[in-house]
Amino acid sequence: MVEDTQQLVETVCELARHAGEAIMAVYAGEFAVETKQDASPLTQADLAAHQVLVQGLQALTPDWPVLSEESAYIPWQQRARWSRYWLVDPLDGTREFVKRNDEFTVNVALIENSQSCLGVVLAPVTSELAWAWKGAGCWYRAAAQAPTERIRVRSAPPCPVVASSRSHTGAEERSMLDRLGQHERIALGSSLKFLRIGQGQADLYLRLGPTSEWDTAAAQCVLEEAGGAVLDTQGHPLRYNTKESLLNPSFIAVGDQSVDWLSRMQR
Repeated sequence: MVEDTQQLVETVCELARHAGEAIMAVYAGEFAVETKQDASPLTQADLAAHQVLVQGLQALTPDWPVLSEESAYIPWQQRARWSRYWLVDPLDGTREFVKRNDEFTVNVALIENSQSCLGVVLAPVTSELAWAWKGAGCWYRAAAQAPTERIRVRSAPPCPVVASSRSHTGAEERSMLDRLGQHERIALGSSLKFLRIGQGQADLYLRLGPTSEWDTAAAQCVLEEAGGAVLDTQGHPLRYNTKESLLNPSFIAVGDQSVDWLSRMQR
């Protein structure tokens, strides 16, 4: 990490706010929706936030590459040489943006040696902001002028709360979750699922379908520093930029790590 990590994080939080403002300017009016090659939606808000973040991060740390969802064409031969880079999802939850349900976020992560060591997550509609860096805990503001508080995961209750994707939950996930026994489910879009676990409002999030590395990196750092974990189905923390594909394996995000959630769902 750089020497003045606190100042770095504050600057990245400010960039995320500017990206959020660019998103809200589009959200306030009518907007067109395009479809990318992977069938995911794209709006002018995605591109506006991308421009804010990429330009801002390049000015902040000119020697560190920036990989954004909207510039993911960078070849593996080039990425394989990176030991430190920014990983950005300018608008996580574009489907929720299009539905106008307010459940979308701006995600910025710093990756060092394949690990997410700094994460910023902003919810533009509410101005909720969470930020964390390795070894320093997770910090949160409920609104732009709200006080800063440190957040922590909770001990698992008898009836755990499962955060589920609002747009992507499949039959296999539902079957595994049924094996937990009695539980409550809440549907959320974007990286808000990780944030609610970090706040102690939910206990786990299972994702078996495809996600990309920019979907999880910032929220992984936030959740880990709040005491939780983001693990593949073998129980290993997610790692980044280790292969040509930018797709994540199936994973589970958890709060209380003393519970073997995977075993409970696989019995």
